[in-house]
Amino acid sequence: MVSKNFLICLVGLPASGKTTFAKKFKEFFEQKLDIFKVKIIDPDKIRNKLAPDEFNYKQEQLVRKYNLDQIEKCLEEGYIVISDDLNYYSSMRHDLKHIAEGLNLSFFIIHISTPLEICLKWNEKRGKVIPDSVIKKIAHKFDIFDKYKWDFPIATINLSEVKRFNEIFENLINKITHEIENLYVWEKEGKNSKQSSNLYNEMLDKITRNMVSEILKNPEFNPLKNQILKYRKLFVKTKRNKPLNESLISRTFKEYLEMNLNIKIS
Repeated sequence: MVSKNFLICLVGLPASGKTTFAKKFKEFFEQKLDIFKVKIIDPDKIRNKLAPDEFNYKQEQLVRKYNLDQIEKCLEEGYIVISDDLNYYSSMRHDLKHIAEGLNLSFFIIHISTPLEICLKWNEKRGKVIPDSVIKKIAHKFDIFDKYKWDFPIATINLSEVKRFNEIFENLINKITHEIENLYVWEKEGKNSKQSSNLYNEMLDKITRNMVSEILKNPEFNPLKNQILKYRKLFVKTKRNKPLNESLISRTFKEYLEMNLNIKIS
C-alpha cells in the first residue's frame, strides 16, 4: 500500500467536475488509508481572498505563486496534495512536477476529460459563473498529452459517464501504489543497462500487441479498435524504460484500457 505522500495534478476544462472529483477522492482516500490526510489546493479560493469582488488578471501571477507555494508547503508537511486547477498548459503541469521532484515525491496527472458540450451544460446549471466564451477559449488552447514522456495521465476520466466513484478510486489507488513501488525498486536497484532496457521495451511492445489482438477477437470491442490502438500506443510511450514485470504489464494495461474506455475486459 502507499507508503508516502504524493502530488496529484488534476487537468480539465472549467465545469468539468474537477472539484467534485477532488472532494470525493479525498473523502474516499482518507477513509481507506487513515494514516494519510489529503489537502486540496484550489486557486479559486486564493483569488477570492485577493480580489473577492471581481476577477483581476493583474493578480494572476501572484495567485499562481501563492498556489505553488501552498502545494509545496503541504507536501513538505506530509499531506497528499491534489491540485484542483485547470492545468491546461504543459508548462503548468511541469511546475507541479518540478515541486514533487524537488521533494523526491511522486507526481500523477489525472485528466478529467468531460467533453466541452457537457461542461457548457453544467456551467449553465451553475448559473454561468464562468462565461462560455472562456471555457471555449481554454478548450481551444488545451495542451494535449503528446509532447513529453512525463506529461501523461495515469487516468483519463469523463465524469459525465461515471456511475460508481468508489470503483474508480480503488483502481486509482492500486495504480498509484504500483507506480510508487516500481519507482522505489527502480531507484534502489539502479537503472538497467541499455541492452536490458531495450529487451524490456521489446517485451512491453509484444505483450500489449498480443493483448490487443486477443481483445479484438471479441466482436463487442471491434467498434473501439481505433481507440484501443491509440491507447496502446500511449500506454507503451509512458511505460518505456520502467521496471514492470510481465504480469504487471498485463494487469496495468488491462486496467488502463478499462478505465479510459469504460469497458470490462474478461
